[in-house]
Amino acid sequence: MEKLKLNETPVRTSRNFNINNIKLENVVIPERLGNFNHVTIKAETSKIEISNNTNPIDLTYGLGEELTSQVAKQANQKLKVKIDSKTNQEIQIGFQFDKENTQLVDNIEIEANEDTKSTIVIKYDSQKDVEAFHNGILKVQAKKNSKLNVILVNFMNLESNHFLSIENTLEENAKVQYTIIDFGGKNSITNYYSNIVGNSADNRLNTIYLGNKDQLFDLNYIAELRGEKSNIDMQVEGALKDTAKKHFKGTIDFKKGCKKATGNEAENCMLLSDTARSLALPMLLCSEEEVEGNHSSSAGKVGDKELFYIMSRGFTKKEAMKLMVKAKFNKILENIKSEELREQILNEIDERLN
Repeated sequence: MEKLKLNETPVRTSRNFNINNIKLENVVIPERLGNFNHVTIKAETSKIEISNNTNPIDLTYGLGEELTSQVAKQANQKLKVKIDSKTNQEIQIGFQFDKENTQLVDNIEIEANEDTKSTIVIKYDSQKDVEAFHNGILKVQAKKNSKLNVILVNFMNLESNHFLSIENTLEENAKVQYTIIDFGGKNSITNYYSNIVGNSADNRLNTIYLGNKDQLFDLNYIAELRGEKSNIDMQVEGALKDTAKKHFKGTIDFKKGCKKATGNEAENCMLLSDTARSLALPMLLCSEEEVEGNHSSSAGKVGDKELFYIMSRGFTKKEAMKLMVKAKFNKILENIKSEELREQILNEIDERLN
């Protein structure tokens, strides 16, 4: 089987970095899809319109031609969400993989109209004994003065594959915040792109990832700022144990016309074993004056002093590591207002670090 090459960086770097793209072997892209029926949607339908009338797919980046084409031609779940409420509305969309629902190719569009407020929770979960396949595209149009909070949760098991392309367009004074919880999948590959065209538009992206066994995460986050006084903030926190691997590629591109725009990206990885591997490539590109950009990346092992201090309070080494990981993730988890969902995430951390 040929290698599947995905998630190209917008600017090529030296081949020695081994981070320009990801090449996967032994991943089968299903040619024929059955129905996927295990979907739950909770929303106030008088304020939110939900249909399957999605538009033709046209991505600026995406994961790659093969996966994008599959969604365009074969999507077995299509959802278009139009938000017209001036007061905050919450939509919950859940996809549950089981023995009858193993292959999901979804095309989701979210249109937040002017002056609206909303929270969208999208969750992917799977039974432990199911080898699942997910390939999805999420497109967001945030219109003038809209406020949108998107929470994406990946709880898929370690026998599955998870592919997701996200594309956002932010108009004047739109505020879009993402909180991504990325725990599942033998391979979890994400492409995130924001086209920040409006003046004073603001995009905040907060991600936590947690890898164990032989999991592979490849995160390619791209933001292009075009509006004056626009802003992008990327904060990524992760932890890896066993032989898990992570590639982080973060690109902030200040385009002509984005005077006084700001951009910040920070990615930090906690290594919980000697065999876990972390690669990072933060990039700043600039075609405009009077802008401010900052980037940072770090990876390091758990400190022996910190571990000793916690263990001296009566905790085992495994319990101490769990506490340190939760503490690292806590700031991002505070963005999730639902106590029930936060508790589910904390329980997943415990289970995956056992």
